[in-house]
Amino acid sequence: MRAVRLSVVTAAATAAALTAVTGCTEKSDAKNGDAIQVTAADSTCDTSAKTVPAGQVTLKIENKGSKATEVEIVFPDDRIVSEKENIGPGTKYTLTAEVKAGSYEIACRPGMKGHGVRQKLTVTGGKVAKRDPRLDKAVAAYREYAQEQADATLPKAEAFAKSVKDGDMEAAKKAFADSRLGWERTEPVAESFGDIDPKVDVREDGLEDGQKWTGWHRLEKALWHDKKIGAEEKTLADQLVTDLKDWQKRVGKAEITPSSMANGAKELLDEVATGKVTGEEDRYSHTDLTDFKGNVEGAQKAYELLKPVAQENDAALTTELDKQFTALDTLLDKYRTDKSSYVFTSYDKVGKADRKELSDAVNALAEPLSKLAAAVVK
Repeated sequence: MRAVRLSVVTAAATAAALTAVTGCTEKSDAKNGDAIQVTAADSTCDTSAKTVPAGQVTLKIENKGSKATEVEIVFPDDRIVSEKENIGPGTKYTLTAEVKAGSYEIACRPGMKGHGVRQKLTVTGGKVAKRDPRLDKAVAAYREYAQEQADATLPKAEAFAKSVKDGDMEAAKKAFADSRLGWERTEPVAESFGDIDPKVDVREDGLEDGQKWTGWHRLEKALWHDKKIGAEEKTLADQLVTDLKDWQKRVGKAEITPSSMANGAKELLDEVATGKVTGEEDRYSHTDLTDFKGNVEGAQKAYELLKPVAQENDAALTTELDKQFTALDTLLDKYRTDKSSYVFTSYDKVGKADRKELSDAVNALAEPLSKLAAAVVK
């Protein structure tokens, strides 16, 4: 789950309203290999270049604002090329992406909500370095994996929705966590479309003003907190399936590159750190560890596909990643109540010390995982 993103139509209207605060200054062109300096603040997003050659693009980001921010490279229709969420005040981060010739925007989203403050970025044609064919194979395999996860999610979501519509609260509760696994494994791909995640996976505290709350977490609250299934919940169950079918159809069109796979793996660990470990994600059902496991599995899949190239470029990094993935997987398995399925200990039963142990293991993996993109595109 990420902070809500506005629809493309709403985003266009918001962009016009934000023109006065974009902090635009005349920018230079970046040469091949030059990093673009991105300075984010509470109402501005300043970039050091407005034009860059096609190929590898590096953003050197610094958040000088008072809120955590998110920085993205996006297409004009709001599809995400690459992003970094939850960049805290005073924090710096380096984001590496691969871009083809065309028109893009660099977006800073203070508070990680809304359309954000944007700067235009033109990527010019020219020679793009020939890519290792192993990376093309990795992208193709990951695209297939993402489609498989979406395809497998639909029948599980339909079973969950049917239980809701039948008024069978216990069956719906039992189906809830399993219906989310495929989504959690490939969440960065789903989020790249911009408009689907806010419909199916937003939490109540992530809603924008005027946004109707729909999706898994709205139904989660009805089942565990409100303890009721009414006409509205049954309608929302149908809407969830409709929105997930939209996701399923669009997965094959997602923009996927080796660097977006690597950055997406890190994003999945960030999802764990900011939502699952804290218990905020599934705050009513306490099924956070199932989501947690899905995020880790998705990150590990992307890493394993990229590993042959990363290992050649940075063997020490892959050795550390192997070690930390194994450690986190082993730790998570301690909480499985059924070793043959994805049933885990209810997260409200996991004590403070154990949560810290989980958090430490996530952080130990996230740090080397943040270096994967650079190792892949060397």
